[in-house]
Amino acid sequence: MSLPKSLRPCGAYKITVSLLTSALLIPIAAYAQTHVDNPFIGATGYANPDYAKEVDSSIAKVKDADLKAKMRVVKSYPTSVWLDSIDAIYGGSRNAGRLSLQGHLNAALAQKKANTPITVGLVIYDMPGRDCHALASNGELALTPAGLQRYKTEYIDVIAATLANPKYKDLRIVNIIEPDSLPNLVTNQSTPACGQAASTGIYEEGVKYALDKLHAIPNVYNYMDIGHSGWLGWDSNRGPAISLYTRVVQGTIAGLASADGFITNTANYTPLVEPNLPNPDLTVGGQPIRSAKFYQWNRFFDESTYAEALYNGFVAAGWPSKIGFLIDTGRNGWGGKGRPTSASGNDVNTYVDSGRVDKRLHQGNWCNQAGAGIGMPPTTAPGGHIHAYVVGKGPGESDGSSKYIPNKQNKGFDKYCDSTYTTPDGTLTGALPNAPIAGSWFHTQFVQLVTNAYPVIGTQTKTALQSASTGTATAGRPAATKGLTATGADGRVRLSWSSVPGATTYSVQRANEGGAPITVASGLTSPSYVDQALTNGTTYYYKVTADDASGTGAASITVSATPHR
Repeated sequence: MSLPKSLRPCGAYKITVSLLTSALLIPIAAYAQTHVDNPFIGATGYANPDYAKEVDSSIAKVKDADLKAKMRVVKSYPTSVWLDSIDAIYGGSRNAGRLSLQGHLNAALAQKKANTPITVGLVIYDMPGRDCHALASNGELALTPAGLQRYKTEYIDVIAATLANPKYKDLRIVNIIEPDSLPNLVTNQSTPACGQAASTGIYEEGVKYALDKLHAIPNVYNYMDIGHSGWLGWDSNRGPAISLYTRVVQGTIAGLASADGFITNTANYTPLVEPNLPNPDLTVGGQPIRSAKFYQWNRFFDESTYAEALYNGFVAAGWPSKIGFLIDTGRNGWGGKGRPTSASGNDVNTYVDSGRVDKRLHQGNWCNQAGAGIGMPPTTAPGGHIHAYVVGKGPGESDGSSKYIPNKQNKGFDKYCDSTYTTPDGTLTGALPNAPIAGSWFHTQFVQLVTNAYPVIGTQTKTALQSASTGTATAGRPAATKGLTATGADGRVRLSWSSVPGATTYSVQRANEGGAPITVASGLTSPSYVDQALTNGTTYYYKVTADDASGTGAASITVSATPHR
């Protein structure tokens, strides 16, 4: 909802825009830094002071010393800054006392260590007619040509001018581009607002304009939101999504170079890995487990396999092989009491429901999910083609209100945020009750997310954070294996991965159709392996662990390959 003209500080606004825009007149070459393939490597991350204040408010409310300590660890996590309105750029009284964009960038400079890059995460989220398929986070700009013009001149242009200031040349700005916008064009055009977003071309034009303006700044990195596996994982959705994104980005000034990659699971809950369900084609009771009611024939149960499939699809569509993925792990841990460690049952639904760590009532439920926990802490280059695990949405920030709450941000009420609502799929929403409007602090949810974190937040979590950018092993065991890739050939799959410092040997696990994971190789002394005597046309799934005298390190992400002639 636009503010009435009488409430806008028009004079100050015009002066500020003029000053910001002048930064664009400075030659980029005068302050350009090298644009690297993965901005997270060798860098620290910006800890958002606004988020830290929200966490402090929860710390003050709890008495349990262990819970307080875990909250303090989360407070130190780098979390993205949501620029979800024009007012969010300016901060202060215009945005609930939060820092302005310039304020955040200045704070990042203050946090930056000498001779060490720092990443600053921003969420670009003010598309005209935003969130066309839902109601909880409607935006301020109308889905009209006038709304698009405001988006360009009052929002994107001002952000770009701010980021282009040479003062900030040593910051690595990591942008998440317009969550849910293009994914809605893939699946939800039957919703009138999404149909209008598609027919008018406003979503596509908005995304292209944002990429054009932001990519022109050398120290800016753009990652396009691409939903999650429970949204676009099906072949009938994933293929059209790859085609749509490719066409849109090819229409930018720099073409496919405009985007550095993609982010999955933004502000969502889909697990990083489903450890007890590694093979979607495993047969139980005569049916593949991907046919279970929860997955509805979707073969991608988690974000790791989904991201790898997207990578392969985009590269096949002509994207450069250096593109990478981010995964938002802020709320997809699903730990706590009762987290399953195996799967059992004689039919697919029993087997899947017993083994899945994702305890949502339906894979499409997205609002303030009961039982969820914080996932992996921010981690650089964990393996495969993942640039980083990031906290895109700060744990504890509401997805939407449990009932309609009047507000000036034009945020509506979505029934999926009502814990008593039965969805068209016949399940309850799984939403926590008594939630505030989207983006507001939800103390009850934060307590749950910290309590149910997986891995458990503590000293080990902090060590993992500290070792993530250096590649050093966690005390007592080797670091997680990174960089695992799998390539299918005739009757075999070639595996390779990055050497793990301190590791003496490696082990390879494989899952294939009709079988649970088995160890196919151990005692390997080099970071490669060829798995042979395989069946062409069958998809195989692999993980690798590093070993030394102290034990076995954490497993790599799961990758897959299909042998072929």
